Amino acid sequence: MVKKKQDSVASQAYAVETRLRGLLGASVFDTWLKSLSVGGLKDGTLTLFLPTNFFCSYIARNFSNEITQAWQSENPDVLRIKFEVGSPAFAETPAAPEKAEVEQTQASASGLMESEKDVLSTALDPRFTFDNFVVGAPNEFAYAAARRVAESATPSFNPLYLYSGAGLGKTHLMHSIAWYIREHDPFRRVVYLSAEKFMYLFIRAIRYKDTLSFKEELRKVDVLMIDDVQFLIGKENTQDEFFHTFNALVGSGKQIVLSADKPPVNLEGIEERLKTRLGSGLVADIHQTTFELRMGILESKAQNLGVYVPQEVISFLAEKITSSVRELEGALLRVAAHVQLMGGEVTLERTCDILRDILSVLDRRVTIEEIQRKVAEHYNIRVAEMTSKRRDRPVARPRQIAMFLAKELTTKSLPDIGRAFDRDHTTVIHAVKAIENLRAADPSFKEETDSLRRMLSV
Repeated sequence: MVKKKQDSVASQAYAVETRLRGLLGASVFDTWLKSLSVGGLKDGTLTLFLPTNFFCSYIARNFSNEITQAWQSENPDVLRIKFEVGSPAFAETPAAPEKAEVEQTQASASGLMESEKDVLSTALDPRFTFDNFVVGAPNEFAYAAARRVAESATPSFNPLYLYSGAGLGKTHLMHSIAWYIREHDPFRRVVYLSAEKFMYLFIRAIRYKDTLSFKEELRKVDVLMIDDVQFLIGKENTQDEFFHTFNALVGSGKQIVLSADKPPVNLEGIEERLKTRLGSGLVADIHQTTFELRMGILESKAQNLGVYVPQEVISFLAEKITSSVRELEGALLRVAAHVQLMGGEVTLERTCDILRDILSVLDRRVTIEEIQRKVAEHYNIRVAEMTSKRRDRPVARPRQIAMFLAKELTTKSLPDIGRAFDRDHTTVIHAVKAIENLRAADPSFKEETDSLRRMLSV
């Protein structure tokens, strides 16, 4: 009878998860409730297990009512919920079941449980693996470094620090490392989370006076992966906690992998001691995609989608959509979905029709190269001077104007703009401030730069 109740409880876990996901949202569920393990039901009390005191106390305080109501909707025998630290064990089972029966029960109960090693982690995207990452000149170094870290039992570079503009593949590589380690070395505990979630968990631990459990939980990981480190800018207390976590893990031989939108030295608002730690391992840049790499990405994506896409369409998209791999893949997915749902074939004419809203925006979107060309033409200098080392006024001032307009008219980051001019981002900041000051002080100069902006915006 006890065993029958336990099997019933296990089979209801999935339905409870569905209710809670709908009630609280997938993000909240994955952050807090995915670590729940279903125990036994005895005398109306259902025991749910959590791996740490931190999670146990937080969930009991914040989600007890919702969890109780969800279980009572599925099982009226559940009168109350008890949260404990540990893992489920059905001690009252009268006889040891067969192996297949154990596996079936565990699979049924997994609706509200995740491996203990993944408690803190953000969910990984199953599409983001090494097998699905298209390698080319702009990303081959970062890819090689990520593979080395994933395949090494001990840290090769610590930390590995990946940086690039948005949508160029650094998050894909981060997920790929985590998937590879989980598949090939499942006993290593991998935790992947954003810097924002790291801060959120830390603040919660402070609020509920449970920072010790939080620290202990993080220091037990074998591979800590933090995405978008730039989010820590200006967050002094979180930086301090991350600094100590970093030192503790590196000191015990654990691997750290980080990503950001700029190199460590350019993270303004990050403490110098932390900057030094971030740059103490291997720093790998992912550059803007080339036409050839975009072609390869589209061909690979089309093959994975099972849709035939003519070369003229692939070439067209690779030439039109240059700023982000994410945007590039999204456009192809949209075309493929339209064809799969409506029938017919992929053609250039049909592609233009399906993506007409995107293409109209792209046709109005100015590039840094266009800005450099137009400004050079206006001031009667060679385009090559935009990246030259000359600093005399007739060349330096147009170059500064081009940098200012690039910041105003494109979505490129300061490091990306700097690279287009063969400069670093601090030079871009200086140029922008210089032009802004001149525009404020000289109405005729303001009108001149406004005229250039209008010509580029047509």
